[in-house]
Amino acid sequence: MPTPISSLPTIVLSMGDPSGIGPEIVLQALADPQIAPLAKWIVAGDERILSMASGITGIPLANAELRSVDALGDLGGFAFGRLSAASGQAAIEYVRVATAMCLRGEADAMVTAPINKEAVTLSGRPFSGHTEYIAEMCGASESRMLLASERLATVHVTTHVPLRQACDLETGRILRTIELGFEAMRLLGFERPRIAVCGLNPHAGEHGLFGNEDTRAIAPAIEAARAEGIDASGPHAADSVFLQAWRGAYDLVVAMYHDQGHIPMKLLDFEGTVNISLGIPIIRTSVDHGTAFDIAGKNQADARSMKQAMRMAARMATTRRAG
Repeated sequence: MPTPISSLPTIVLSMGDPSGIGPEIVLQALADPQIAPLAKWIVAGDERILSMASGITGIPLANAELRSVDALGDLGGFAFGRLSAASGQAAIEYVRVATAMCLRGEADAMVTAPINKEAVTLSGRPFSGHTEYIAEMCGASESRMLLASERLATVHVTTHVPLRQACDLETGRILRTIELGFEAMRLLGFERPRIAVCGLNPHAGEHGLFGNEDTRAIAPAIEAARAEGIDASGPHAADSVFLQAWRGAYDLVVAMYHDQGHIPMKLLDFEGTVNISLGIPIIRTSVDHGTAFDIAGKNQADARSMKQAMRMAARMATTRRAG
């Protein structure tokens, strides 16, 4: 893997849905002696909820500054593990504050704990996901989702759209996805990332036998990327290319749609996988799991994904600052 971190960036953590496991994993991650020294950490969240989570976990808020965000209001009806519009609205406010800090230059990167789409929607806000919301705040029109672990990384041409729509491939969008993936892998320390591009159809179309999207839309994007000096290959059969990448043949896989990339990533390394937003002017990483209401407030949360998201944010921020 890449070169070690040599300087300390400032990174803000959004606390996530107050009713979920976000407060617990934030406290756990910051208490890790291997994580704390990687950056100057700031938590955007609710001091009262963090105090409650501290009582549950036995871990105080440490190694971080608190940026208190009073968005939850009265705690009379609050409970861990309970879906609520109030918690959904507060979670979005923590994200808004963290994003604004990055845009103003007060932080070099942000890491987001999980939020719940249904809770946010209950608050009356149309919402399709963290990535799209942050991209809108940044004025970015071409955001992408990268999932990355220590052994495998996948960037998606499309994510939260119907599968029928995702199959309407555009060469320009595929090329831009390859470019954004290439840039992100460079920030993660890969000098010349090896990129495998998935086909859409079974066996990448089998020379037109199972559809022509692979030769019509995907192959030209790969050729254009190679013309730019990017080490891209394909279209590859999606049923085998992830295993090849896992074994070291490639550094990054380009998936055509959400489940094509998410299923292998979550199967191979669920706890170690991090969500990274691309195509926006700030660095944002996130856990790749949900709010886990069923275990929230029970001191059963696993902070491994949160820790990995913090590691990657620190590495990317340090690389960008080094210029």
